[in-house]
Amino acid sequence: MAVYTHVSHDELEVFLTDYNLGRPVALKGIAEGVENSNFLLVTEKGQYILTLYEKRVAPEDLPYFIGLMDFLADSGVACPRPIHGKDGNALRSLAQKSAAIVSFLDGICITKPAPQHCLELGKCLARFHVAGLDFSGHRENALGPAGWRPLFRQCEHDADTILIDLSSMLEQELDYLDAHWPDSLPNGVIHADLFPDNVFFIQDKISGLIDFYFACNDILSYDLAICINAWCFESDMSFNITKAKHLIQGYQSVRSLTEEEISSLPVLCRGASLRFLLTRLYDQLNQVEGAIVTTKNPIDYVERLRFHQRAQTAESYGLT
Repeated sequence: MAVYTHVSHDELEVFLTDYNLGRPVALKGIAEGVENSNFLLVTEKGQYILTLYEKRVAPEDLPYFIGLMDFLADSGVACPRPIHGKDGNALRSLAQKSAAIVSFLDGICITKPAPQHCLELGKCLARFHVAGLDFSGHRENALGPAGWRPLFRQCEHDADTILIDLSSMLEQELDYLDAHWPDSLPNGVIHADLFPDNVFFIQDKISGLIDFYFACNDILSYDLAICINAWCFESDMSFNITKAKHLIQGYQSVRSLTEEEISSLPVLCRGASLRFLLTRLYDQLNQVEGAIVTTKNPIDYVERLRFHQRAQTAESYGLT
């Protein structure tokens, strides 16, 4: 989440006339994240999240995201529910951007996850994957392997200003992943961005998943690899195998991994770390002047990638 586009009170008042939410009471920008403009919206009827869709979100993908959230909420997965207007539509325009309102979820994000949080995340991720098998929508992963090299080409000339020899390291890793990426693992709907700031907890139980705007159809266990990267490294970039064990244990208590998924885990983790290294690198090199946004450090994912390059088998992640 972030704020790139600002909304005036008059614009908001007119926008809300299409809903049954009453008049606006307050609108506060949310600085976390990097993709869309997000606001905590308070109206006479309650609290909501207002999102304006920015640069990386293609307008043609929005019905997929909104439809997925409606489907998951109806399926019992704890996630925001899109608020539909008086005409039945959840998508409309505000400040010359596509926009939507979703329900507000109670809970807090855990900045320092413990093994128990990872266990609960694994269960919730697997439930999401199982539920998503019945979702009829389809969206290719725009930031999957086919998108990594074009993104790198936009950064390669300036990458070494962030870290010496980063450009050559990325080129070599792209070559490796091109040669080793698995193509026959179970597929389905994945979240693709399930970082700790996209998961709400009440005490030690998950109260909701948010920010589905990278969701797509891809390898299910790649989503697990993204979570290993996001949840199982400490602030000094050391890998916490206990957290990984709990995450995978929680996942397998709901959906068992195949032998091929298990053996592919190191390369999937390499791909997941490269994906976020590249997007963070791009954002670091292309900051938007005047935006309210918390930028993320790409170097954190260099260290993660180096760990995964050393990992030879799934035993490095606590699997036998």
